[in-house]
Amino acid sequence: MLTVDYDKLGLQSGERLLDLGCGFGRHSFEAMKMGAKVVAADLATEELGQVRDLMGAMAVENQVPPGAAGGVSCANALALPFPDNSFDRVIASEVMEHIPDDAAALDELVRVLRPGGVIAVTVPAWLSETVCWKLTDEYYAPKAEGGHVRIYREAELREKMVAAGVRPGASHLAHAIHAPYWWLKCAVGIENKENLLVKNYEKALIWDIAKAPWIMRTADRLLNPIIGKSLVVYATKEAVVQGDQRGSEVEREHVSA
Repeated sequence: MLTVDYDKLGLQSGERLLDLGCGFGRHSFEAMKMGAKVVAADLATEELGQVRDLMGAMAVENQVPPGAAGGVSCANALALPFPDNSFDRVIASEVMEHIPDDAAALDELVRVLRPGGVIAVTVPAWLSETVCWKLTDEYYAPKAEGGHVRIYREAELREKMVAAGVRPGASHLAHAIHAPYWWLKCAVGIENKENLLVKNYEKALIWDIAKAPWIMRTADRLLNPIIGKSLVVYATKEAVVQGDQRGSEVEREHVSA
C-alpha cells in the first residue's frame, strides 16, 4: 500500500533513492523491485532490522532486477549522514509532522538530493488530521509521545519546500478509507483495542491491504479528493552546481551500504 505515486516521482532503474521514515519498508521494497539503489532510513532500529532482512531475502530470491540494491541507515532527519547531492529521488513519508524544526529537516533532505532530482513529501492531510485533533488530545503531542506537532495545509507545505530550495509541482491525497478508522479510534480512545467498530474496520483494512478488492480500491479512489488521509507533494531541485558534487565513488558506496 504505497502513498507515493512512483510515476509522479519519476523513479528510474539504477537511480539512488532515500526513503526517510521508511517504517517497515513499503516504499523501499517497491523501489528495489523497480531496479533502484535504495537507502531505507529511520530512527526505529528494530524496524530497520526487519527491513534489512527482507531486502536481503528479496535479493536471494531474485525478486529484484540486476543492479538493484538496498541498505538501511539509522538517520536523524536534522543531520543526515550522506554527502551533498547523493540521491536522485527522496521520499519523506509521514515524517515532517513529527519534527519541531521541519524547515531544518527539509533543508537536509534537499541538500542530499541532486540537482534535477525529485522529492516526495507526505504528511497527514488537513481535514483528516483536524478531525483527529478535535476528537482527542491523546492523538498528538505532547500527550502522544513522539506524536504530531502540527497540522499542515498544502499551501504551508509548498511554501516551506520553496524556502528549502525546490520547486513544488503535482500533489494528491491518498488512503481515504483509512481516515474514518482513525476518527473512530480517536472517538472511542486511542488505546481502546476492544471496540467492535474499530476491530471490524481494522479487519476490513487488512483485507484491503492483502487482497486489494475492487470495492475497497474504488471507494478509496473516489473518496481520496474529499477525505484523503495523506497529502503528497512532489518537488524538483532546480539549482545548477559547478562540476560533479555528488561525492566520490567511495561516498556513493557508503550511501548504498
